[in-house]
Amino acid sequence: MTTRRMRARKGEGSLLREEILRAAESLLAESGTEDALTVRAVAERSGVSTPSVYLHFADKDALVEAVCLRVWDELGRLVQENAGGDPFHALGRCARAYVRFALDHPVQYRVLMMRPATQEAASACFSHIVTAVTACVEAGVLRGDPQDLALAMWTAVHGCASLLIAQPSFPWPDDLIDNTIRMAGYGTAILPRLPREAPPSQVIAAELDELGVRLAGGLP
Repeated sequence: MTTRRMRARKGEGSLLREEILRAAESLLAESGTEDALTVRAVAERSGVSTPSVYLHFADKDALVEAVCLRVWDELGRLVQENAGGDPFHALGRCARAYVRFALDHPVQYRVLMMRPATQEAASACFSHIVTAVTACVEAGVLRGDPQDLALAMWTAVHGCASLLIAQPSFPWPDDLIDNTIRMAGYGTAILPRLPREAPPSQVIAAELDELGVRLAGGLP
């Protein structure tokens, strides 16, 4: 049985909010789904009344988003750990860290990135990718506006993570993440060197053969 806590004294509102969030986080960890985070269940787990929860969170959606955002700083930490060194290699490491974070926190990622929700999570994700892409532009390995290039890269890694989370039983190949990131990275690098209109297939094949020779010694 949950013990009903004493009413918070004046000035203890932030402490109560933290207790509510911890209770909600434990329910999320136990259930693996945001469906368990009802206001009533969280109130019972934290030992407060349901109206006390509503004093801090307008509705269930606000509570769920707040709980899920608690892990979001970890993405920044992972990106920072993989930054530095060769910028193009760092971009690949950061992209892999992004997908790994999403797979390690599938409920939180699904709530904040796979349905209409707060812009805070999306803005944080995008800013990390922009930082990594900007370093590549400054080094000359990528050409173009860093934000536009980052959007393309973000689309690739988010799509990969979302599919793996939404369809876990699909027979995905073991190297899906690595291949997706490699295609996105190399594609972003060579895109400005390609013609706007696609040439015939035989011309593309010949140009790719030549490009393969140049890539053997590094990106053009």
